[in-house]
Amino acid sequence: MSDTPYAKTLAALDALHAEDPRRVEVAGESLPLELWHAGRMSAWLERLVAAPDELVRLAVRAQHLQRWQVPRGDYPEGRIGYLTWRRDQGQRAAETTARLMQEAGYDAEAPERVARMVRKQGLGRDPGTQALEDCACLVFLENYFADFSKQIDHDHLIRIVQMTWKKMSPQAHALALQLPMSDEARGLVEEALAGAG
Repeated sequence: MSDTPYAKTLAALDALHAEDPRRVEVAGESLPLELWHAGRMSAWLERLVAAPDELVRLAVRAQHLQRWQVPRGDYPEGRIGYLTWRRDQGQRAAETTARLMQEAGYDAEAPERVARMVRKQGLGRDPGTQALEDCACLVFLENYFADFSKQIDHDHLIRIVQMTWKKMSPQAHALALQLPMSDEARGLVEEALAGAG
């Protein structure tokens, strides 16, 4: 197994994730933030998709690849700056992942398919891209939403939750509603969903 293109690519992705200088404490252990994030993405994929193929697994694992190298603060404030930063990050991650896959022995078609998923092309139409987006939304709601909600004004936050919800599949919606949340965070989600109709 360790000599397969999949195993080689996965190991190469995780080696890059492990270079993240940012750290997170998990169960008394200090981990590179991006490696921990990739692990949460993979864990959600296993709950979302009964038997994800290896290309979807790689795309999901690569979603935040080397994101620390180009901080959000390098781009202008506001929605356009954010969307440009996110697009550029997806493009960089897609190119790096495709290169790692080619080096590991994949033919040309597989890396391009994974790159499309990482760039989130075909959202709502391609099952792999949708799985990646669902995992990203669930990781956000599970791990970042509570802190994020304290930094953003109320009305903007409600719009963000509504936009996030629109990108998710019905299965991801069901999983999101089962997440443990503070009363305050759950109230915000419920308010956003009530206003989304």
